[in-house]
Amino acid sequence: MNQTLPSAKALDLARQVLRIEADAVMALAGRIDGAFVQALALILNCHGRVIVSGMGKSGHVGRKIASTLSSTGTPAYFVHPAEASHGDLGMITRDDALIAISNSGESAELLMIVPIIKRLGAKLISITGNRQSALAVEADVHLDAAVALEACPLNLAPTASTTAALALGDALAVALLDSRGFGAEDFARSHPGGSLGRRLLTHVRDVMRTGTALAEVASATSVPDAILEISRGGIGMTAVVTPERRVIGVVTDGDLRRAFARGVDMRSLAVADIMGRKPHSIGPDHLAVEAVQMMEQYKINQLPVVDEDGILLGALNMHDLFQAKVI
Repeated sequence: MNQTLPSAKALDLARQVLRIEADAVMALAGRIDGAFVQALALILNCHGRVIVSGMGKSGHVGRKIASTLSSTGTPAYFVHPAEASHGDLGMITRDDALIAISNSGESAELLMIVPIIKRLGAKLISITGNRQSALAVEADVHLDAAVALEACPLNLAPTASTTAALALGDALAVALLDSRGFGAEDFARSHPGGSLGRRLLTHVRDVMRTGTALAEVASATSVPDAILEISRGGIGMTAVVTPERRVIGVVTDGDLRRAFARGVDMRSLAVADIMGRKPHSIGPDHLAVEAVQMMEQYKINQLPVVDEDGILLGALNMHDLFQAKVI
């Protein structure tokens, strides 16, 4: 077997593969019809889970479809058809819906379990490339994923057909997502370990510093004492508060550097002489990512956290957000 492939030919072949697979997916759009709506309704009215099954490459596609369904609000899992006939059929109940994937529609392993599925009373959705196949005929709803040709030059290896089936599964998952009113926060709850989950589920109250970790001084406090408080707090800022703890300003490392650059005697100054007035602040119920956006917008590294009356509740800086992996 000659394994040498000229680079120009390789590029032409790669482009041809992408065009064939893109055309296969585009052709599906023109065939989406009432059967798709029926499949959607069947799953929405399903009181159990969605089970996805397929052999070989169709099985790999099925695993991805099951994963996409589960992460977008439709509980689903994959069952291998060969394992199903050796006991895993016990995972399927009459309240479930089975999505069976087979390009030929004649997969023996799938056809073996179809009568059991029908006898149970579970609903069957088939995704095949042959609407006359046994699997298509036996299904409650058949979704046509036929392709004109495979991207393989031999027209043998599952390529365009698996891409089409996968795209059809994605279309079904997204339509279900929309029908259920599944939103970004719902998505984040099923992805708590991912960056999106951290961005959407982490609130300011979860990362802000409170109690003894919170630096605060009165406006009459001397600058040297304020420096000590800033150092104790460790976030490069101290809030300036009234006796009722309402925030009226902040003193940051930057304020200290600017005062020093003016050549003034720092020992003779009070906090009120150098503090930043009307500082930006954020509430504890805001998303932590909103604090990031505010810091980036105003080019600051720290924020006091206040309630609706401006009373100091906490503080955070950019490092806290890095540690929480919000950034």
